[in-house]
Amino acid sequence: MARFSRIEVALTMKETGMVPVFYHKDIDVCKAVVKACYDGGARVFEFTNRGDFATLTFAELNKWAIENCPEMIMGVGSIVDDATAAMYIALGTNFVVAPLIDEATARVCNKRKIAWSPGCGSVTEIGRAHELGAEVVKIFPGSQVGGPSFVAAVKGPMPWASIMPTGGVSPTEDNLKQWFGAGVTCVGMGSQLFPKEVLAEKNYSYITEKCAEALKIIKQLK
Repeated sequence: MARFSRIEVALTMKETGMVPVFYHKDIDVCKAVVKACYDGGARVFEFTNRGDFATLTFAELNKWAIENCPEMIMGVGSIVDDATAAMYIALGTNFVVAPLIDEATARVCNKRKIAWSPGCGSVTEIGRAHELGAEVVKIFPGSQVGGPSFVAAVKGPMPWASIMPTGGVSPTEDNLKQWFGAGVTCVGMGSQLFPKEVLAEKNYSYITEKCAEALKIIKQLK
């Protein structure tokens, strides 16, 4: 069962402004990364459903986070169907992020009052996501869909839309200024926070520092 309501998830996304997005098959690496993000001030974390046995990794990671990072809102991403969403809901995910709109997934999440953020690439898709109960919609891939200019254009006729881009977001002042200036609610950030060489060297203090820097910039921009 989710520890945080979908309202709490949406509010925390808005308040912090950043959602680290990460997957690794090694549970110890996952734990170290979650802790590094937590120490850097992140309070929402998306574990992507990418590899074999990812559900088992998440199950252990989520239980660990409850004890060691109690304020961290753990969720899952890359969910494309209702069956997979249901598996993660049973493992205690607090939110579900998808690269696309799948109505069956929306229904499963809504039945359990789980926050659902589907990937959208047009005003029509964003409107449909709202109809299906999405509070925060994801634009993906962010830079390919149109970047900050796309967000600004959407916010014209739909100022109520809460948008989270993933893809094309980096922890720099210039990049974040463009996205938040366009009106995003929060940003999803993956490889820019977790460079391969940093993970290979187990330099987790780098991740903590980058999270803290990005969150400081975001706070100033908001």
